[in-house]
This record gives sequence, structure tokens and C-alpha cells, in this order.
Amino acid sequence: MSDIRVAIAGTGFGQKVHIPGFQAQSRTRVVAVYHRDLEKAKAIAQTHNIAYASQTLEDMVARSDVDAVSISTPPFLHYEMAKTVLNAGKHLLLEKPTTLNYTEAKELYNLALKQRIATSMTFEFRFVPAWQHLAELLSQGYVGQKRLIKIDWLVSSRADASRPWNWYARKDQGGGALGAIGSHAFDYVAWLFGSVRRLSAHLSTSISARPDPTTGELKPVDSDDTCTIMLELADGTPCQICLSSVTTQGRGHWVEVYGDRGALVLGSDNQKDYVHGFKLWGSQGGKELTELDIPKRLAFPQVFPDGRIAPFIRVVDQWVLSIDRQETLPPSLKEGVYTQLLMDLAHESNETGTWVTVPS
Repeated sequence: MSDIRVAIAGTGFGQKVHIPGFQAQSRTRVVAVYHRDLEKAKAIAQTHNIAYASQTLEDMVARSDVDAVSISTPPFLHYEMAKTVLNAGKHLLLEKPTTLNYTEAKELYNLALKQRIATSMTFEFRFVPAWQHLAELLSQGYVGQKRLIKIDWLVSSRADASRPWNWYARKDQGGGALGAIGSHAFDYVAWLFGSVRRLSAHLSTSISARPDPTTGELKPVDSDDTCTIMLELADGTPCQICLSSVTTQGRGHWVEVYGDRGALVLGSDNQKDYVHGFKLWGSQGGKELTELDIPKRLAFPQVFPDGRIAPFIRVVDQWVLSIDRQETLPPSLKEGVYTQLLMDLAHESNETGTWVTVPS
């Protein structure tokens, strides 16, 4: 089968994860890179041995030697950029959160269906070995009838109040913990446990101002940095989610599942890499929790110093399979639309102080 020629839009996370991931994947070849500053685009292309540099997305997607585009820009740019890619008939890989709202996400999804284009969202936890084993055990009924799901994702990435102000500080540009990590949580809740019936959310901002990177003057922050969310799943199971990007020495990322037959606990206290370090513990019949071995068949064939690259390559593997089969496999824009819907409803619940029902 022929290589899939990929163009890169987004050169922050794109340089750290997307470019090395695509270059390591056996079927993808990075042929072009976009940056609005042409000199920066050329420098990035030279650094990573990429043939073509562009300062306009329209120019890049018009190229006949580009089959697909990866977008890892800030979320307020996703809608227009993704629409340009889809209208050009190119396959799309999109970073989360999908867009700024459900309406934009649904429009992209419908456009992809109309254009018969393979899409993928970078919900990497679906492809991490410990998470995959958790999914297998849940599907086998390890915990029995679920009684409670508890998720804590408490990190210190933005705990330093002197960290400069940028788009992440702005709610209207898609900043905040809900978009950055809540999008992941909503996706894996749907993947592991099924759809959500209703939710209640409280979003707060602990650090209300940050220094402007050029002047040093404090600028207001209106995006959330801490989220407490209650979900009632379609099967009635309660799910409690606590997210924060400002918890100094936070406990990391943990998913606990309790049922009438047993319990499963997945977690990592790694504060520097949100993929490395996950372990899984289980208990049945009232016995103590013990660490469970992750089957070798689920292991990454190659690991990297940056733990995000290996699961990203598996996202790309799935995307390539979608392109080959001419069918969209999860996680795709369909899953991206659902997570965006839940995020919108979380904002609605926070603003109204009420439980909000999730449309079927």
C-alpha cells in the first residue's frame, strides 16, 4: 500500500508529538508544514527534513502531494482550519478539544460525511496498554454491576501563578482545564462506560490573573482551572469527576471503578508526562487490591522519552486503517462531537446551577 502524505498545521505540540509520531509510523510521510510566519515554517521544515513549507493553509491543502492534514493548533482555530481541510477533500486528524462549541463540531462532522473523508481525534488514552486492559476487564464483567466511578485528574501544569497569560487563559478561545483534559475524560467515560444521561458541573478559576508575556502587567483569566462534575450514566451509574491544572503536588490521574463483584483502580502519579506510569490494580470477592499485570500483547512496540508519542502513533495507525478501508473508525469526529456536546452542557450547568439532561 502507498504512503499517506501528511501536512502539519500546528507547530508547538505538533513539533513535540505529531511530527515525530508521523515520521515513526510506517505508512505516513510528512511532506509539508504550515506556519503563518514563512521563515519559521522554513526553519521547522529544515529541522525535521520536511520538503515543503507554507504560510497559508489554503496553499498547503491545494497541493496534489498532500493526502491528509494534521491540526494541532489552539482550539479557537480548529473550526475554520478543519473546514478548509475537509473542503479540499483531505483526510483530517484533529487535536482535542474539537472546536469551540457543539454547532461547529457537528458541522465539521457532517462535512466529513458528505466528503467521505476519514477523520480522527487524538483521544490517546484509548491506546495506552493499561487503559486497554482496563477496558477488557470491564467488558468481561470484572467488577460486576457498577456502583460508582470516580475520576481524579489533579496536576500542577498551571499551578505557578507567574506562568504567562496566553490563549489558554481565555474562555472564548477554548482555554481551560475542561477543554484541555475534560475532553479526554468525557471521551474515555463514553468509551469505557457508555453514554451520559445527565450532568451537573461546577467550573472555577483559582488563578484569576496572569502576567502578560511582553509587558509583565497582569491580565484577567476567565477560563476554568478546576472542574467538579457529576455524571449520571445511561445505566444509572454515578460518576464523579474532579479535574484541576493548578493542584501543586496533585495525586495525578486516577480512575476508580467499584461494583458488586469487585473493583478496578487505574492510576499514575506522574506529573511530567500524562501517559507514562499508568498501573492497574484489581480486587474481587473482598480481597485486597493487587497490581495486575498488563498483557505483553498490549505493549507498545516502541517507547519514546516523550510518553505521548507511542499512543499518538496508535491513533495514526487507526486513522490509516480508516483511510485504507474508506470508513471512519473511532475515535473520529463523531466522538469529537459527543465530547464537545458534554463540554457545552457542562458550561450550561455551571452557568445555571442545575442538572442538565444530555440529548440522546
